Amino acid sequence: MNNEADYLTQMVPHHQEAVEAAGQLQRSGRAEMRALGASIVKTQAAEIATMKAWLATWYPGRAAASYRPMMGDLSKLSGDALDRTFLEDMIGHHMAAVMMTQQLLMHGRSRHQEITGFARTVRDTQHAEIFQMQQHLTDWFDGRWRMPYGP
Repeated sequence: MNNEADYLTQMVPHHQEAVEAAGQLQRSGRAEMRALGASIVKTQAAEIATMKAWLATWYPGRAAASYRPMMGDLSKLSGDALDRTFLEDMIGHHMAAVMMTQQLLMHGRSRHQEITGFARTVRDTQHAEIFQMQQHLTDWFDGRWRMPYGP
């Protein structure tokens, strides 16, 4: 990622995957998971709209980057399998977004002040959700989180 345009074009499909996966939590038997899913859908759908508007305004013609999915198919899972798989996959997914965002911020790659504030919000929100998801794993399962795609 070299600049804010790259960040936006990469983050749009990344967020879209999170929204799709979080939507699956409507089927969870746990109220906490349904609430987490609804929160992710609401927050990240709004962020997608914001990022697309910025891309159209500041970088017309820039389309979303090609994207390699990070999460497994949750559509056939239910019960504990749905909840645990979502938590494990989404922790890694959020970690990737936090790292991309932190790179943008640390290296001063944003040209627009709006992006800086937006990026801080993304980083902080997803960081807090990582801790929440890790706590759910500890409370409901064996508490050990595994990196789904290697070390």
